[in-house]
Amino acid sequence: MALVNLQEILKDAREKKYAVGAFDVSNYEMIRAVIEVAEEEKSPVILMGLKLDLEGIGIEYLMSMMKLAAEGASVPVCIHLDHATEYDLIKRAIDHGFTSVMYDGSILSLEENIINTKRVCELAHKYGVNVEAELGHVGDGITGNSETASDEIVKEKLTLPEEMARFINETEVDALAVSIGTAHGVYVSEPKLDFKRLEILNKISTVPLVLHGGSGTPDNDIRKSIELGISKINIYSEVLNAYYSELKRALNASTNMSLWPSVVNKEPVENMKKVIRSKIRLFGSNNRAMNKDLKDSHQKDIKKGDF
Repeated sequence: MALVNLQEILKDAREKKYAVGAFDVSNYEMIRAVIEVAEEEKSPVILMGLKLDLEGIGIEYLMSMMKLAAEGASVPVCIHLDHATEYDLIKRAIDHGFTSVMYDGSILSLEENIINTKRVCELAHKYGVNVEAELGHVGDGITGNSETASDEIVKEKLTLPEEMARFINETEVDALAVSIGTAHGVYVSEPKLDFKRLEILNKISTVPLVLHGGSGTPDNDIRKSIELGISKINIYSEVLNAYYSELKRALNASTNMSLWPSVVNKEPVENMKKVIRSKIRLFGSNNRAMNKDLKDSHQKDIKKGDF
């Protein structure tokens, strides 16, 4: 199956009202787990790279693994740069073959966010690379993090419907992450999603909508978000928790620390796969790779370019 861009993989999802899981992958084990489950479930999937994992030569190592996995997969796979704020990183990602990128200008003013996102779109679109942006701001829900906020502060950062049409029209962005009450990381308390706001945003938007902070969001809230227009959902923390909790158990149970990684990683990887599988089924993307539109998707030529 072809390596595809974000627009290709989300078109069917938006039309058929399901969501595609976007999983941040930081190493070989995570990449393999996501691809193997996606193939078992016959689901399109998005592999995402994070700045910390891509620094220095890391982008070459990680991209080589992601591209090999994607090109050998039997399902559509998009390789996506997650939460980039620096143009140099975005350019490097495009040069290395990422099929979509996210520029995150959500902490900037609306004017600055529009200007910077438009500049990224002008670059990326030359090479068949799609762009996701963020309007409003999805903060961190990690305990002790400086962004952990009260309900009142969270409300101030929600996406404003009156800004959406202008943002999409002026930037020509391909997908838009919206802030409706979720947060990145581990929730301090159960999130309160603004579904009325999401319904309004979906009616205005001409592009697929994205939900960040999918880990820990209650299943019923996820289902309702998809019904109201969410087409891509980001997951990372729950996968990490599944892996490390089982790895910790295995290491604590052993008196010998000279363990082969392939042996000690077996159960932790299976634990990750359980989470990935449950998310794919929750999002309704299982068996969607059988869709003719997705089968016919083909990789666009990715060329190198400069800012």
